[in-house]
Amino acid sequence: MGNFVAGKVVAVTGAGRGIGRAVALAAAAEGARVVVNDFGVGVDGAAPGSEVAEAVVKEIEAAGGTAVAVADDISTMAGGQRVVDTAVSEYGRLDGVVCVAGILRERMLFNMSEQEWDPVVATHLKGTFTVFRAASAVMRAQRRGTLIGFTSGNHQGSVSQANYSAAKGGIISLVRSAALGLHKYGVSANAVAPVARTRMSANVPMELTEIGEPEDVAALVVYLLSDRAREQRITGQVYTIAGPKIAVWAQPRELRAAYADGAWTPQRIADFLPGTVGTDPMPLLERVEAMERAARDGARPNA
Repeated sequence: MGNFVAGKVVAVTGAGRGIGRAVALAAAAEGARVVVNDFGVGVDGAAPGSEVAEAVVKEIEAAGGTAVAVADDISTMAGGQRVVDTAVSEYGRLDGVVCVAGILRERMLFNMSEQEWDPVVATHLKGTFTVFRAASAVMRAQRRGTLIGFTSGNHQGSVSQANYSAAKGGIISLVRSAALGLHKYGVSANAVAPVARTRMSANVPMELTEIGEPEDVAALVVYLLSDRAREQRITGQVYTIAGPKIAVWAQPRELRAAYADGAWTPQRIADFLPGTVGTDPMPLLERVEAMERAARDGARPNA
């Protein structure tokens, strides 16, 4: 057992498999008492059960750690509250929450149904909110704590996962809002955009050129939960970890601005905007266009 987060109480959602499981195991191995939350569903959100959360608790206990399972649906307010209440009732405090839980329901935007949109946004975005909401009240009273949300590089946009992409973008804004609103109470908030081999990453519609393992992600999360990160005033950040690579994402800001002498009209904007304010190229669109060109060239008959 290590001591990087010794004495801390940490709740991890989606902790039954993949990255969430790796985070729960790593936090416990570094001395934290862990609330293992997992609704136990399939990658599409179906067939819930408590077995996966309980299995991770047994792993932690077998290694000499301390953990408790909570098989609740964190897309509900009651479920998020129960995760936090369990930490406080079992261990008397809550020092960190890590919201990893997520599902996928892929469909092109023009074919996506409400039944494919709502559960994905509810699990990822609302599920982060429900836990953050309950945890922030405890941490505000403690004057100390760490919130960690899980986003994705897909917050830049996605070809066939608009629901997932929208939810992940929302998580970044939620994390930044939490960092601003809770700073004076001693609470930090950060996001992690992992690239690791999991059952969800197997469904990413583009090739992942840089990818690691769940354990790589867990190491970063444990650091962000630690007093070492707190001492460095790390908050409001988005980090990617992909095997040996760690990267930080830029904060959103205006790139260029221009001002009219008088009122704007559509014609004045058409004449003015392209050569002044311009655009900010979309890297993923360039990749999509390159793939489309390659597909067209491959379909052409030989001359």
